Amino acid sequence: MSDLLRDFAAAVARHPDRIALIDGRGRDVTFAALQARAVRMAADWQRQGIGPGDRVLLAMRLDADLYAALAALWSLGATVVLPEPAMGLAGLRHAARVTRPRAFCSSGAYGLLKYLLPALWPLTHLRPSRNSAVARSATDAALPPPSGADIALISFTSGTGGAPKAIPRSHDFLAAQHRAIAPMLDSDREERDLVAFPVFVLINIASGRSSVLPSWRMSRLDRLRPGALRKWIETRRATRALLPPALCRTLARAGGATGLRHLFTGGGPVFPGLLEALNRVAPDLRVTCVYGSTEAEPIAHLDAVSITPADRAEMQGGGGLLVGHPVAALGLRLQEDEIQVAGDHVNRGYLDPAQDAGTKIREGGVIWHRTGDAGRLDAQGRLWLLGRKGDEVRIAGCLTHPFPLELAARQWPGVVQAALIGRAGQACLYIEGETTHLPDWQDRAHALGIDAVIPLARMPMDRRHRSKIDRKALKSRN
Repeated sequence: MSDLLRDFAAAVARHPDRIALIDGRGRDVTFAALQARAVRMAADWQRQGIGPGDRVLLAMRLDADLYAALAALWSLGATVVLPEPAMGLAGLRHAARVTRPRAFCSSGAYGLLKYLLPALWPLTHLRPSRNSAVARSATDAALPPPSGADIALISFTSGTGGAPKAIPRSHDFLAAQHRAIAPMLDSDREERDLVAFPVFVLINIASGRSSVLPSWRMSRLDRLRPGALRKWIETRRATRALLPPALCRTLARAGGATGLRHLFTGGGPVFPGLLEALNRVAPDLRVTCVYGSTEAEPIAHLDAVSITPADRAEMQGGGGLLVGHPVAALGLRLQEDEIQVAGDHVNRGYLDPAQDAGTKIREGGVIWHRTGDAGRLDAQGRLWLLGRKGDEVRIAGCLTHPFPLELAARQWPGVVQAALIGRAGQACLYIEGETTHLPDWQDRAHALGIDAVIPLARMPMDRRHRSKIDRKALKSRN
């Protein structure tokens, strides 16, 4: 049995009647009930021929059945394929083409996709059932438990740099990720976490902790009203939240939420202005910033209360964005400013080995992952981000990383978002904000050697978490 399945079984034994999940409709499921669902699904799907090594493409609502399906398929030794949700149907087609699954698992209206997409027509169709036998019958063959090296999950990069890359994750990898994340989430209280990141829901299930799932579509974060977010947190009595920065901004606009003690945020840069906004509306709220990537999560984390006035001055003065100490389970080094990481919870390669060439460095028995992020380490061993490699902009004849100047611009009056882009030999600063300040922005930018300031009604953001600036979209503007 894989470590996550073993930990889930142990959590059920410890807390059978504790709520495991509260879905977006407010329905709760206990740990014992979640396990029972997983057992029923596994029995059904084994009879449909699913077994070790089979790839199963998953398209399900974000509810208890999704997580029961993961446990069921893993208990059968199958590999779950999760398409990139931000890409919609294109992501599903891409996942089917790249992974060539044997089966398609769906719930609700997602089942219609089986008949709409030709790539899914030949696949075995799996659906959750509430009416099947609770356990496997004597006619069901006993299956060997999956080994640590078996692939549990295939997920995808966000695709901001091109077509999303398929990332295989073994059971050992997921267990290592659990070990890396668990200390950060550990608490001496019985917590109830609002969780916007599926990987953290898996960690909570394995740890015996209750999770509240989003009541909104994760692909439409920019449409979530502040009051709706606050109401969901308060009515579901969440004590902690794990949210991308975009939703943290929404929470700040809502004035915080009663009962929320601790906020974890990641999936995009967490700028000082956001932390200040949260502190204004919820001064007692503890905030932890998590830095990582699809291939390595987490890499570093930072407790906002540890940021000193000197740190804030350094960020505003061009020192980069502070993201904290690297996690203990990780090897980290800088090569020509690029952050490179190695460890048990760092992806060792993509499904297509040809995609490893630009991102993996093999040195003896160690595989270093090139994050593509530029950074530096300070005298305290803390990591600072400078921007993405390749996004450098030439200013006064020197290549300059964008984050330091963007951080400075974010302190200017009326600025909401700022992005420094090189276009046609010019350093252009795109700003979303109150355009009445445009003359002041231009004066400040020219003093820094920036050639042009371009105001925007709305800064383009990434599709996954709406928390990273879509620089590719900016560069393609006329």
